[in-house]
Amino acid sequence: MTPVSPALTEAVESWLASRSALQGSAQNTHTAYANDVLGFLGFLAHHSGGETGLAAFKALTITDLRAWMADLRRAELGSRSIARKLSALKSFARWLGAREGFEATAVLNARAPKFQAKLPRPLPEADTRNLIGALELQSREPWVSARDVAVVTLLYGCGLRISEALSLTMGDAPLAQVIRITGKGGKERVVPVIDAARKAVQQYLNLCPFAAQDRGPLFRGVRGGALNPRLVQKAMQAARMQLGLPASATPHAMRHSFATHLLAAGGDLRAIQELLGHASLSTTQAYTAVDARHLLDVYETAHPKSASNRS
Repeated sequence: MTPVSPALTEAVESWLASRSALQGSAQNTHTAYANDVLGFLGFLAHHSGGETGLAAFKALTITDLRAWMADLRRAELGSRSIARKLSALKSFARWLGAREGFEATAVLNARAPKFQAKLPRPLPEADTRNLIGALELQSREPWVSARDVAVVTLLYGCGLRISEALSLTMGDAPLAQVIRITGKGGKERVVPVIDAARKAVQQYLNLCPFAAQDRGPLFRGVRGGALNPRLVQKAMQAARMQLGLPASATPHAMRHSFATHLLAAGGDLRAIQELLGHASLSTTQAYTAVDARHLLDVYETAHPKSASNRS
């Protein structure tokens, strides 16, 4: 494949560095954006048959962009993935245009393929409670069962990501009524901890066979090291199969359930945004669609006219 010019490679590195400094991007996001933009430049080099430099980038046409997206389609990428790659490319083009003094019209005007946004898939409240209860039966070791219950109760009771729950250390114990969580991109937020979650963590600590170390992980594996999130996923998989719950009943679904149930109880959308650590309110607004869908299902089931139509 024909190489990308050193000047353009340097530009990509500078853009990534500026994104990281200004937005505190998580490492996974940083890597994905780098792969997306460098992947496009690699395609462009091959497509144009010559070294891809600043001049080639400035001369991009909408035909080039369509050829790139068609190539991604042939590689069986879905519309959502293509839209993400185009978003990364637009971000880079906007930054590069401002630095070099040109308008990247073709890139900025390119339309992403349409896709159906995936709504969060929370569990009903009763299923959530039953799932947490079923976790107590998934291990012969009482402390392991207590550990899994504590982790999942934190996910549901505080709206944590599993990585956030497993990042807690023994220095955080016993859990206070509020804890400080470092989320995606290194962003911190303060989260209240419900009594049920604090009690579940304390029950686990009372049974945990490993000595407390202030800087050690709060949640331990059976050999004493940090708990692997895959073990929590496996415990939830066993519990949901026992209860006949769908495959969408994952650790992350507990976070979705927290937000949806809080919203249904009258929670403020912006407060929920802060609790979840969402950078954009639009991300949190997905839960309003879930709640509206649930209300519509209730309406269709309970409304006299709907009931008479079914009889």
